[in-house]
Amino acid sequence: MQREKLSVVILTKNEADMVARCLESVKWADEIVIVDDNSKDDTVAVAKKYTDKIIINPLNGDFTKQRNMGTDNSSGDWILQMDQDESVTPELKCKILEILRGGTGHAAFRFKRSNNFCGKFLEFGGENSHRPMRLFKKGRARFTASDIRMDEALEVDGSVGDIDAVMEHYNFPDISRYVVRQDFYSTLEAKALFNKIGIIPEKKLRRELTFGPAKLFFKMYIKRQGCKDGIHGLVFAVLSAWRRFLIYAKYWELNKEHYDKGAR
Repeated sequence: MQREKLSVVILTKNEADMVARCLESVKWADEIVIVDDNSKDDTVAVAKKYTDKIIINPLNGDFTKQRNMGTDNSSGDWILQMDQDESVTPELKCKILEILRGGTGHAAFRFKRSNNFCGKFLEFGGENSHRPMRLFKKGRARFTASDIRMDEALEVDGSVGDIDAVMEHYNFPDISRYVVRQDFYSTLEAKALFNKIGIIPEKKLRRELTFGPAKLFFKMYIKRQGCKDGIHGLVFAVLSAWRRFLIYAKYWELNKEHYDKGAR
């Protein structure tokens, strides 16, 4: 049986120092497709060393559009969707090649993802339970979004399997980039939150701004045992709590006129 072909779609923007590691981990694929959000650094120049299939398209907060654009411009039988800060491990590569060589009745696959925070992979409080669904048969899956959620979801025509291997996620190499990224994402999430829940009573908003972050910190640092990740786990739990506060603070800012009227 002839091996099916794999196209890897990678979303990029201004991460020239990261994208090489991502590309190096998938250079064995049959095709690499880059969808770049108008990078101003050397990201595209680095990508050109690995592929000539580069699409420049502004993100405008629409990840669904970017991912589907990459899929539509791919020629492989299977699609692996990635971000520039992710890396395919040798174990995951072997598992994917097994699927390409042996065939499968599944239309898509989930796999584990390990988060690296400031140089350390978090084993406990790093949200490693998240299993993204990024590998799928072309023509059998499509990314969708709605006004009530920020993130994109993959709708699959068929069954979904699980791969017992890990994709490495170098999402937060330092504190500065964590803050910059969360400032961007929290704005999108605040808007999605408003679309989902509308205007909530001020009393409930106060709870979300105070007890919400505290509850998340407890969940990540104590319940998920992020304390076992050392100082990395503590800092990540505190920043995660701050991120939740920031989302609701921006939600309040979006609806400030309403709450100001209520205060009067």
